[in-house]
Amino acid sequence: MKLILKAALGAGLMALAACGGQGDDSLGDNIADNADAVADVMEDQADNMSNEVAADMVEDNAQAIREEGEAKEDAIDDADVQVNQQ
Repeated sequence: MKLILKAALGAGLMALAACGGQGDDSLGDNIADNADAVADVMEDQADNMSNEVAADMVEDNAQAIREEGEAKEDAIDDADVQVNQQ
């Protein structure tokens, strides 16, 4: 399950990365939104789990995916600023 979610997130990020570099924030926003959507699904699944330890692990992974999406958004936005300054 975790592998499937990571693969889906990775495929989505690669598809979004192919259309970036326009100096706007849409690519970074799309990546962060995609990560949030994946994390939301994982958190919903954790809420329905009876094993609290496993649910906590899923929630931790969801938070890590959310933070990774935000970091990638920031990196893309920073790269756009650097391109515009040259």
